[in-house]
Amino acid sequence: MTILTFSLILLAGAYLAGLLGSLTGLGGGVVVIPLLTLAFGVDIRYAIGAALLASIATSSGSASAYVKEGITNMRLGMFLEIATTIGAVLGALIAVYTPTNTIAILFGIVLIFSAIMTLRKKNEQALTTGSKWAGILKLNNTYPTDHGEVAYQLKNVGAGFSIMTLAGIISGLLGIGSGALKVLAMDTAMRIPFKVSTTTSNFMIGVTAAASAVVYLQRGYVDPGLAFPVMLGVLAGAFTGSKLLMRMNTRALRLIFCVAITFVAIEMIYNGYQHKF
Repeated sequence: MTILTFSLILLAGAYLAGLLGSLTGLGGGVVVIPLLTLAFGVDIRYAIGAALLASIATSSGSASAYVKEGITNMRLGMFLEIATTIGAVLGALIAVYTPTNTIAILFGIVLIFSAIMTLRKKNEQALTTGSKWAGILKLNNTYPTDHGEVAYQLKNVGAGFSIMTLAGIISGLLGIGSGALKVLAMDTAMRIPFKVSTTTSNFMIGVTAAASAVVYLQRGYVDPGLAFPVMLGVLAGAFTGSKLLMRMNTRALRLIFCVAITFVAIEMIYNGYQHKF
């Protein structure tokens, strides 16, 4: 296979990853990394390096719209980003010294967890009474709806901060946005309305990925020949997905996609146990 053919196939695969990630909310990394490792036999650390750069590009492109609409809680995002950045650097350092087969098994487990989280019931309620720390840190906010601005408060700031640290470690270790864990922290632990938690998570993913990418870049695990087509493809796919999102019934698509990545996860775990990475 020539380099041009490889790049074109990779570009098409990354486009599909960005499209599906945008429509299902799971992010492109869950498709890009299995594609590079299982289909092309790329070392998983180089696949993670490419996926991290793709996460930065996707988050930068999509988060700005949500910030402009006033849905994203910027103050909360910057506060929790302290935890995810610390975790992301730790995760990236751990990844350098972790056997690739172990990373593949962990990746498979996180994929299954992400699929389950995607299908669970979402929290749409806005809390009217929050915790003392949320008030002191001024994390409570409002978000726009069809019926006007809705005020919400949040609780369990410590638990959310702890889960965010874990999300950062997973992101740095596996090269994915850890959106499922971030939404779990904000949606389930801190009781933030789902719309706010997903958009704030989207805003944070790029910053977390940038912290991890620095470590991968310093260790030489970012290959421009892989990263460039992956970034272009995922960004174009995410842009197309954001246009299609309002016109599609994504529930069935999300279910199919979750079943598909569960099979991919099982394949990653099996190959990890067989030391095929």
